Amino acid sequence: MQVPGGPANAIFPAVSTSEIKQTPLHAWHVAQGAKMAPFAGFSMPIQYSGIRQEHDAVRARAGLFDVSHMGNFFVRGPGALAYLQNLTTNNVAKLAPGDVHYSALCYPDGGVIDDILVYALGPDAYMVVVNAANIPKDWDWFLQHRDGFDCELENRSESLSILSLQGPESEAILRALAPGYDGTLKTYKCARLKVAGLDILVGRTGYTGEDGFEFFPEAADAEFLWKALMEAGASRGVLPIGLAARDTLRLESGYSLYGHELSASINPLEAGLGWITDLDKTDFVGRAALLKVRENGPARKMTGIEMTDLAIPREGCEVFRDGRPVGVVTSGTLSPTLGKGIALALVEPAAAERGTDLQVSIRGALKPAKAVARTFYKRPKPSDAAAVTA
Repeated sequence: MQVPGGPANAIFPAVSTSEIKQTPLHAWHVAQGAKMAPFAGFSMPIQYSGIRQEHDAVRARAGLFDVSHMGNFFVRGPGALAYLQNLTTNNVAKLAPGDVHYSALCYPDGGVIDDILVYALGPDAYMVVVNAANIPKDWDWFLQHRDGFDCELENRSESLSILSLQGPESEAILRALAPGYDGTLKTYKCARLKVAGLDILVGRTGYTGEDGFEFFPEAADAEFLWKALMEAGASRGVLPIGLAARDTLRLESGYSLYGHELSASINPLEAGLGWITDLDKTDFVGRAALLKVRENGPARKMTGIEMTDLAIPREGCEVFRDGRPVGVVTSGTLSPTLGKGIALALVEPAAAERGTDLQVSIRGALKPAKAVARTFYKRPKPSDAAAVTA
């Protein structure tokens, strides 16, 4: 998703009103004056008070996101592990109950179907979180590959919601609603907790680069939990956050967005996601093709790009080196935190070397830039934060 400001039909393609779904929080968003727009087949809040205010709230305090449009698949049974090992790129055998990891689904040629999160709920029970736009495609893929595995599949995408609380104040807000929480839930872990009186699954993950938690209430309980989190966070400056700020936050942190940094034509090794692609585990769909990519080296590499002049790169802008085209911007924005144009781009391997002088074609002019690490922002460590406020 691009930040509003580019061609409207490129951001939110025209969709028939009859095809648009609503999350359980739709009425709340509208009542609060959120700017709504179609996204991934849902009517979603794009912004409330403004992109900059919402972005800064997450970096400095806390923000609450409705991401109930995303999908939830459950895999249970004695063959659940073997099934997911065959279907996903990361090594599910390394997950103990309570662990969460990032992974991907690939086609046989190595192209990416979707990037996913896998939650280990028990020895033979898993939940897979998928991107909203890919729910039908992913579910078909899951069903097509079930034969031969002793497991049951359940698609609960419509009956479960997902609320995401992100920012440095997020744990304090959780503690206010979960008296029994002992603070032992670490990053990329999950557990069932009683939050505002609801017994729900909670994961310590996120898509902003900040500390945060994902809550999985039943759809019927989503609005109750949302209001409880907003009330508990009021004194700590929590704001509701739309998808526009979610995009600037994830881009500053160098996170991939499906359809941009990952797609059927971009494999995980090109995308810089070799760390979630275990080619030494048991066979999985796409492994043979990815082994060849590893052997020969990726033909393209994902890199961060930082503009050296005041210019804003956007998706689709060509990237040049010494006047020769070497790649294309996959996502770009003006970083609210850094105050400069940043982008992720898929380029020739040599052009991805850090410090390489590049140019980005913006409105017909070549603007100077450099190849940099794709993580433009890293949240301060506790000691760093203390030093800043001292």
